[in-house]
Amino acid sequence: MKTLTLLRHAKSSWDDPVARDFDRPLNTKGRRAAAMIGRHLKTLDMRFDHVIASPAIRVIETLDEVWGGYGRKLEPVWDKAMYLASASSLLDLVQSLPDAAGHVLLVGHNPGLEDLTLDLTLDNDLRDRAEDKYPTATVAQMTLPIEHWRGARSHSATLVAFIRPRDLDPTLGPDTP
Repeated sequence: MKTLTLLRHAKSSWDDPVARDFDRPLNTKGRRAAAMIGRHLKTLDMRFDHVIASPAIRVIETLDEVWGGYGRKLEPVWDKAMYLASASSLLDLVQSLPDAAGHVLLVGHNPGLEDLTLDLTLDNDLRDRAEDKYPTATVAQMTLPIEHWRGARSHSATLVAFIRPRDLDPTLGPDTP
């Protein structure tokens, strides 16, 4: 059995004048949400053997905040191919993970993470929530009935957790007009 956890970067700032999308930082709400997610991961005692992340600024800043809440820093493998990767590219990445890793955390972007979640998982109530909306700083955790990552296939995993920041603090939900 393998466990895969996907974390979408926290809310970024569109007000910050940057030359490239890759360089967009988090906004204040995104920082708060990422720190809260980190604290929640700690309360759930989630542990990761291997972390792979997009090197986009908003992902780096998300992880800094998550690790602050989590209480310890894990060093990711920075993989530029994760920047705006499609679900099929992410699945290729999953299938090439080291088998020694039992619980992997991927940190990146939508729509790839949402699409990968929906592609890998079987129907259940959590999957319905993910299909409805996969907001920033959301965690999706799934178990895969495999011994080797290369065996990861569509519609084979069970979504066991789907945690949105607004589930932990309603003020971290969508802005109201």
